[in-house]
Amino acid sequence: MASAVNGLHAARARGRNTRQLVYELLRARIVGLELSPGAALSENDLAAELGVSRTPVRESLILLGEEGLVDVYPQLGTFVSRIRPQAVASAQFVREALELAALRDGVAQATERDVLELRALLAGQAEADRRGDPETFFRLDEEFHARLMAVGGHGDAWSVVGHAKAHLDRARRLSLPLEDRITLLVQQHTDVVDALERGDEGGADSALRGHLRQVFADVETIRDRHPELFDGEDSAPPRRRPRTKEQHR
Repeated sequence: MASAVNGLHAARARGRNTRQLVYELLRARIVGLELSPGAALSENDLAAELGVSRTPVRESLILLGEEGLVDVYPQLGTFVSRIRPQAVASAQFVREALELAALRDGVAQATERDVLELRALLAGQAEADRRGDPETFFRLDEEFHARLMAVGGHGDAWSVVGHAKAHLDRARRLSLPLEDRITLLVQQHTDVVDALERGDEGGADSALRGHLRQVFADVETIRDRHPELFDGEDSAPPRRRPRTKEQHR
């Protein structure tokens, strides 16, 4: 966290907008599960931690609320939203549509260099799996899918996918500790690249579609184990953040 705060202040010194920086940092902490689903958020605490005034924190929380990543409960406080399965499904719909469309173009125009670069990312993922390093795997997973879209000439569309999949990414991160999950994902990635290299559009489409939809089965498994992280009709309301002696004064 210290390095992120230092980066924030360095960016401010270069003239970047403080609210945007705070928003990006808080969003990354929520999507990365550093701020877990259901966690209470305090404007005062966050402002002190980040070394900024309350105003950019308040404005950032409003933006995050518009994305569905933060919930405000009157008389209770502000909380990181629980994962919403419908939001996961909606993000998956957007991601699948764009990635599969890009892949079809990629099969037609992939070069030998493209395939080699994708296989280098696969090798890095397999090494992360051997080391038991889910964070490195997740980063390389993102690079793999972005590169796959770029092969089809649609690299710029990855930012659209990235913005849409915040709830989806939280579910994906929670799935990585499942037994042999990373091993399975690496094999699914390999199946996509193998079909791409063969020029097999149908096989590549099927392999990528199945890979992207793996998250639905994983969500059900995680939800059974950790229902408190998910939003639902039977979800308990968040608990009010305890007030400190200082706040009572």
